[in-house]
Amino acid sequence: MKSCMAAALAVLLVAASPVATIDDLGWLAGQWASETGGRWTEESWTAPRGGVMLGHSRSGRGEVLREFEFIRIARGTDGILAYIAQPQGGAPVAFPLVRSEGTSATFENAAHDYPQRIVYERAGDTLTATISAIDGSKPRSWSYRRR
Repeated sequence: MKSCMAAALAVLLVAASPVATIDDLGWLAGQWASETGGRWTEESWTAPRGGVMLGHSRSGRGEVLREFEFIRIARGTDGILAYIAQPQGGAPVAFPLVRSEGTSATFENAAHDYPQRIVYERAGDTLTATISAIDGSKPRSWSYRRR
């Protein structure tokens, strides 16, 4: 009984939450970079416009590109904002926005193999991106500074 009440309360809280807009994620815009021990990662996001934010990331070692990804944040057909990733330019994978508070956003897709959760958090000129399994296990984080 208690678990049913808790579930009902959770549904009511989610339903009562205001729907995030693309402008709510404007704090993500900019060029971000991290470099440690010859390894580098860069991520760039456009400012919100036309209901979308466009981004890309790339990483490598020295002058060798190891990975790249095209990304965007836009509303899905269900009206919910989603992080849509295309690693190595492949087929798009959507991660709906499940939480947005100030300068933090969490996107999840439990059906995806890995990652299943993507979290961005910004503190001043530092942006942290963390990917993990849906339960938070197997985390991998990047800490970027604004360029």
